[in-house]
Amino acid sequence: MPLNGDPIMDRLVPVSAIEDIFPQWRDTPVGFLLEYHNLHREYESYTQAQLLVGMCMDNRKHLHIPDNFAYILRAGGANLRYSEFKVSYAIAVGGVKSIALIGHNQCGMVNLAARREIFIKGLVENAGWEREWAEQHFMHFAPMFEIGHEVDFVLSEAKRLRLRYPKIQVAPLLYKVEDNLLYQVREGK
Repeated sequence: MPLNGDPIMDRLVPVSAIEDIFPQWRDTPVGFLLEYHNLHREYESYTQAQLLVGMCMDNRKHLHIPDNFAYILRAGGANLRYSEFKVSYAIAVGGVKSIALIGHNQCGMVNLAARREIFIKGLVENAGWEREWAEQHFMHFAPMFEIGHEVDFVLSEAKRLRLRYPKIQVAPLLYKVEDNLLYQVREGK
């Protein structure tokens, strides 16, 4: 049954029982993340991070996970392209073997062009910028941070990270702000 009639969003797979977790994620840090957040798994004690979570900076999202369970990198749209040194650090020094890449619906990094004027006006009014500086800033950076559709982006970013870090498990997930749950993203369609 379609989640909202959007063929891209129809690739989301809910997790309401352990059996719903894709086999490749079960009994891994990604599976435990899904269990902690969606299924209210009892918290275990951790002294070392088990995975790296890459997620959007959006303030509407909060993960239910135990202390010390994960490194968390927040970047607009869950875009880790400009945080790669931090990703490498979590792997090389922190020893993580899994990455949960969590996009979310209603993301502000989708269709940035539609937010151009509010962005410019906000920098002028809130930050004291000259309008011309704010326009140049938007025009320079918006193309770098535009993610397109949330699901498409999280899938492409997962693929990029897998190529960059071939021994690391990378799981594309989506957080729905309406129900505050994590969804698996079905790949290969």
